[in-house]
Amino acid sequence: MSLDALRGFDMFWIVGGNRCLRAVADCIYPDIPAWLTYHLQHPDWTGFSAWDLVMPLFLFVVGVAMPFSFAQRIERGERPTQLYGKLIRRTLLLFVLGMVAQGHLLEFKISTLHIYCNTLQAIAAGYLMAGVIMLNLPVLGQAITCVTLLITYWLLMIWVPVPGHGAGVIEPNANLALALDEFVLGRFRDGTNYTWILSSMGFGATVLMGVLAGHGLRSGAKPSTKLQGLVVAGLLCLAMGWAWSEWIGFPIIKHIWTSSMALWAGGWSLLLLALFYGLIDVARIDRWAFPLVVIGSNAIAIYMAVQFIPFREISKTLVGGLARHLDIFCTDLGPVLVAFVALLLVWMILYHMYRRKIFFRI
Repeated sequence: MSLDALRGFDMFWIVGGNRCLRAVADCIYPDIPAWLTYHLQHPDWTGFSAWDLVMPLFLFVVGVAMPFSFAQRIERGERPTQLYGKLIRRTLLLFVLGMVAQGHLLEFKISTLHIYCNTLQAIAAGYLMAGVIMLNLPVLGQAITCVTLLITYWLLMIWVPVPGHGAGVIEPNANLALALDEFVLGRFRDGTNYTWILSSMGFGATVLMGVLAGHGLRSGAKPSTKLQGLVVAGLLCLAMGWAWSEWIGFPIIKHIWTSSMALWAGGWSLLLLALFYGLIDVARIDRWAFPLVVIGSNAIAIYMAVQFIPFREISKTLVGGLARHLDIFCTDLGPVLVAFVALLLVWMILYHMYRRKIFFRI
């Protein structure tokens, strides 16, 4: 239950939580504090905001679930060929859904098509790498591979020359990961300074961090021991990520998924998992989490739905008149109502699916 709730917590911000918090902040503060503004958006390049955690947490949660789902399939007697078939099928579906969501696939125009540019595709890459590693290596080997991916990516970014700039350049418009994307994807890039192909090594490492946490949760250790392990691992990842950025000089940059960023985000993801696991599965304080479980139970479905269904515009149609009247009492109260009703519409659809036991799986 804690895993579904954590997945729902992550999706909550994607499907409307961020907009609701912005609306409330606009209503409370004449000028939103700089620290809050910072954490509600992505930094231009270096640094890490709360909003930056949404994507790596999504990948991490996918990894946590993998030891449970793989174990279930093995217990059902599935052969290795079936496991690989499921792995490849899910990878391809996630990749195509990513192209639909953000790559303009349904426009059927070569001029607007972006091949690799979306969170779902990052999950696909990380899931494929982690899945192959899980099926071929023991837990220790998985941990060593995770570390190897992070170190190898760092060495490549630091030592391989960037065409026209030299080695060790890590700038928004000049770095090895971006150069590789430009060379391979060419006109099919999305035009941003986010990178994907070489950064897939980081995606794989992030999913593997989740996999290792999942192994810990599946172990026979006492719940309190598992909880302590998550907390210690989270703090260690934060310390190593900070040290890698500040002492070694590989800064925390989400745009190119630096190794220090992967560790920093992994540390916060582990601590969030510890918080949810401790409250829900250990202390059994779980009633508050039900709305999040509803969201987390159909995460992929609602991620795709909000790309195409204009919930905010529907909300304006439903409560726009009332919102204008509320502005008489407080200038920014109307947008708060519109934002919360849009989020409520999303949740009501998910709740109906949850009650009917309609769960979309890939």
